[in-house]
Amino acid sequence: MAKNNNIIKYRNPVNFNIGVVIFLIIIIYVAFNVFSYFTKDDIAEYHVQQGSIASNYVYQGVIVRDETIEYAAKDGYVDYYIKNGSKVSVTDVIYSIDTIGNISNAIADAGSTSEELSKEALESIAKEIDNFLESYDADKFNTSYTFFNDLHSEIVYSINSNALTGLEDKVNQAEANDTFFKFSSPSDGVILYEIDGLEGITADSLIESGFDTSAYQKQYLTANRKVTASAPVYKRVNSEKWEIVIPIEESLAKKLNEKKSITIRFCKDNFQTSASCSVLKKNGDYYLKLSLKTGMIRYIEDRFIDVELVMKTTTGLKIPVSAITSKEFFTVPKEFFTEETDGLLVKSYDKDSKKEIITQVFPTIYYAAEEYYYIDSELVSAGDTILMPESSATYVIGTDTDSLIGVYNINKGYAVFKQINILYQNEDYAIVENKTSYGISLYDHIALDASTIQEHQLITQ
Repeated sequence: MAKNNNIIKYRNPVNFNIGVVIFLIIIIYVAFNVFSYFTKDDIAEYHVQQGSIASNYVYQGVIVRDETIEYAAKDGYVDYYIKNGSKVSVTDVIYSIDTIGNISNAIADAGSTSEELSKEALESIAKEIDNFLESYDADKFNTSYTFFNDLHSEIVYSINSNALTGLEDKVNQAEANDTFFKFSSPSDGVILYEIDGLEGITADSLIESGFDTSAYQKQYLTANRKVTASAPVYKRVNSEKWEIVIPIEESLAKKLNEKKSITIRFCKDNFQTSASCSVLKKNGDYYLKLSLKTGMIRYIEDRFIDVELVMKTTTGLKIPVSAITSKEFFTVPKEFFTEETDGLLVKSYDKDSKKEIITQVFPTIYYAAEEYYYIDSELVSAGDTILMPESSATYVIGTDTDSLIGVYNINKGYAVFKQINILYQNEDYAIVENKTSYGISLYDHIALDASTIQEHQLITQ
């Protein structure tokens, strides 16, 4: 029997498994997203807020006051009875001189054994502590030493006054024997137990000397020490009027030249006030003299003071400088846009028939000047010819261009350029006008760093 050579092999049909296909699609999608996550650039965003920037200047100035040094009338041991920086009248006993030292030693012994202070003294000390805690700045720790010295002195003066009253009989006997003397101030004023050699300066003499304060040194006049006749015992400030002299740049001098007064803020305690001002010039250098009638006693122990000149405060939308960028635009005369739709009629020609074709496009308007709209190259290109509606006049795109300053708005998940009008700018932030046409608004989300993003880029969160 002959073999049949026409046997046809049966092929198994391909089984299309939809589940496997869906699984592969999911795997590919997940892999793509993982890859995109690890390779994409993170776009940090900034939430636009209302804010302000003060265009101010901070300088260190020298305080000039009407000061008089009083000197010891006799040799002996000096003790004080008035708190440092206090106002006094001619009836107040400021200090005493004990030529022998018996009363001075008794006062010192009374201070070392005293256990109580008067209610007034305790209230004054508590107030001093509260004021120090409120204005304490860890970056200026040296103020702690000044505070300690002031507090210690106040306690000593309070104890001395109490001791002097308790030693009335001994004091009377010593006064009768001409060994103990009490002294009052010749005139009203504010008392200080420190000198620095600048008591006689004026604004003019300070400027005349070249403003050299490099050798400045302060000397504290302590109690219960032996002094000789004509030695300094205290300093009196005679007037509430005082001045601050500040070296400034020529540019600032020009800004202040016409001003009669200016608002200032003291950096030490944020006290703000108004001061009369005048600009002085000496040997090509410029100085600002601030004249004040209040606040002198607040800074009675300072010779140098940091002052902020409050020139101007600008308010608006506050954005980081890093968010600001610029973009070049075509400027197209407004009359070439259709009135109702803001469209452009672009003229072109068919490649084959050479027939004229008119196409209407609707470009995004980024800014409106008085005569021009600003558009980009998304729908038109440099060299394109556009027609004026209902006219035969033409205009070539790219004839006029200009750039705008702006930021990238990312509210809709992709970057859109928005122009801004900067009112004021420093190194870190800018204040821009709010509610401008084609601009940004309060609470918008913008790219924090414009250099890390491109226009129309999708923003993945």
